[in-house]
Amino acid sequence: MLHRIHLQISFVLLGLVASLHANADAPVQPRPQLPNYKQECAACHMAYPPGFLPAESWRKIMSTLPKHYGVDASVDDLVLLKEISGWLAANAGTYKRSGEVTASGRITDSTWFIRKHREVSQDIWKRPAIKSTSNCIACHAGAEHGNFNEHAVRIPK
Repeated sequence: MLHRIHLQISFVLLGLVASLHANADAPVQPRPQLPNYKQECAACHMAYPPGFLPAESWRKIMSTLPKHYGVDASVDDLVLLKEISGWLAANAGTYKRSGEVTASGRITDSTWFIRKHREVSQDIWKRPAIKSTSNCIACHAGAEHGNFNEHAVRIPK
C-alpha cells in the first residue's frame, strides 16, 4: 500500500515537472501589465512581454527611443519614461533563453526566436497579413496576453 502511494506521488511530481518544463520556454505577460507600457508601446506595435529580453536589452531600447528602429518613439514625460523603463527591467527575462543580448536589440534576432521559427519560410513572413517577423499577433492570436503556444498558431494565407 505504501509503495503504491509513493508511486502515485512520483507520477504527480513527474507531471508537474513536465508541465513546468513545457512552459519554461514561453514567457507570459506579468500580471498586472503596466497600463502606461501598453498605452505607449502598443500604439505602434504589440506590447511585447518583458520576459522576451534581458534587462540590459530593455535599458538599451528605452535609452534609444528617439531612433527606435527608424522611428522617433520618444517619451517626453521623464516620469513616465522612468516608470516604463523600471517596469521592463523588473519584469525582464532572467532565464537562459532571454539572457541573450542581440546586437540589434531585436527579439527576432535572438537564437531562441530563430530556433522557434526555423520552419517558417521567408515567403510566409512576406505575406500581407504578416508583413514581418515582429508581427507576433498575426499568427499567435493570444500573443497580447503572453500566450505563444505553438499548438494554437494559425498562419494567415
